[in-house]
Amino acid sequence: MQQGSSSKPTDDAITADANLPWVEKYRPRYLSEIVGNEETIERLKIIANDGNMPHLIISGMPGIGKTTSILALAHQLLGAKYKDAVLELNASDERGIDVVRNQIKSFARSKVNLDPGRHKIIILDEADSMTTGAQQALRRIMEIYSNTTRFAFACNQSNKIIEPLQSRCAILRYAKPTDKQVLTRLLEIAKAENVSYTDAGLHALVFTAEGDMRQAINNMQSTWSGFGQITDENVMKIVDAPHPMQIRAMMVSALARRIDEALDKLAQIWQKGYSAVDIVSTMFKIGRLIPMRELDRLEVIREIGFVHMRVLEGVNSKLQISGLLCRLAKGSYHVLEAN
Repeated sequence: MQQGSSSKPTDDAITADANLPWVEKYRPRYLSEIVGNEETIERLKIIANDGNMPHLIISGMPGIGKTTSILALAHQLLGAKYKDAVLELNASDERGIDVVRNQIKSFARSKVNLDPGRHKIIILDEADSMTTGAQQALRRIMEIYSNTTRFAFACNQSNKIIEPLQSRCAILRYAKPTDKQVLTRLLEIAKAENVSYTDAGLHALVFTAEGDMRQAINNMQSTWSGFGQITDENVMKIVDAPHPMQIRAMMVSALARRIDEALDKLAQIWQKGYSAVDIVSTMFKIGRLIPMRELDRLEVIREIGFVHMRVLEGVNSKLQISGLLCRLAKGSYHVLEAN
């Protein structure tokens, strides 16, 4: 793949690139560089090679490459005509019917000289935030200008896009990248930026991001900028979450029926200022990792889930977690390893 002009970059360009957030600096430019969702990316590569892009809806959790995929596809389809032939809007900010009637319709009516078989592309990020009226107004525009313009919607929940739009689009659903894929990407960036890190620090980034590649990269840059080294302690300070090893030790103590010890560990964590939501959320992640019989694990996660529900309903108190630890200690759970 050609990289464009081979002229030497100016000092201003180098400085601007150095000041970019890493999530933008290392944003994939081509479909082949995108991590995860291999089967779906292969479908987009076929569209890029064929050149006849349908209307698209890409749905999935935040930070997993939806918008990046659409931008990469647009770059590969349009090349040098990208700036003239692409309209990108964030629908969470510009989501009213006036935007559809003015900006989108005007762009769809405009003329751009493109290669045969290529189309202008309108990208609507966070399209599930658009009002129903705006979505209804899009239906007619998509029909009238389908010969020259294609729409690409990126959204977290495709069911919030009205059925008439869904029926006009090919729907692609993105899953979170695996922990291994996130770790591989972080290692590439660490090497490029000459970042000092520990293995525990990188695993802490992966653990806290929960498949959100954007969050993992942002947390990595924040930790590096703030502390000069990626360690698990530094990462937990940046993300402001309880340390997983402390939560794990508390849970193991409770599961081993050492309830006083578990409550003491809870008190130490609580004194650091973490809320019940912080603690219970981390307990849920750790509960999936503690080695135990599967039926025991399901019961533990069930107990944590009920407390999580109560906490989210507003009963945000230490008493809820204390009661959870007591129920874990009361049950006949068996951790499949020594303390």
